[in-house]
Amino acid sequence: MITTEQLEKLRGWFAGRLPDDLFEELVEVTADREEITVIGRIPGPRLADDASDAEREAAVQGRIQEFRERTRDARIAVARDAEHRFGRKVSWGVVCGTERALFTHVAAPVMTRLRQPERQVLDTLIAGGVARSRSDALAWCVRLVQSHTDDWLAELRESLEHVQRVRAQGPDAAPEDTSADET
Repeated sequence: MITTEQLEKLRGWFAGRLPDDLFEELVEVTADREEITVIGRIPGPRLADDASDAEREAAVQGRIQEFRERTRDARIAVARDAEHRFGRKVSWGVVCGTERALFTHVAAPVMTRLRQPERQVLDTLIAGGVARSRSDALAWCVRLVQSHTDDWLAELRESLEHVQRVRAQGPDAAPEDTSADET
């Protein structure tokens, strides 16, 4: 888990390292053990006031695709620096108007052992057409829990940060060298 201070330093590094004209605003920087995700705001396309919803949606998708292609080299350069410095892959995303789009990002495998009743839950989701596989069904369950427990997870993360701060204040693991005092 990454602490708030570590996340602030990470966000600060990206804010300083990103080219000034890449994003209108750095919206979000998140990280876990495998990946750092950087999301920035880009300007929406200019459209006539009477543009239809379909036209607006297509224009936003076109703007996102244009941004992704135009900025690829700059984003790769930043990602290489960050991957070397932080030891994690960097993924990118944008916010354009009300649309949020993630570009290629890490899908990390998570190994788990499930008992039959838990496997039956996953298999029911597959049979019901909610998921294509047990992996999809498990990801769906995690997203469901996440959407209903954001407050609880935030409180748990705060508690873990407190534990890490207390551990950092403890005595050093290596004993001090006191041989010079014995004369």
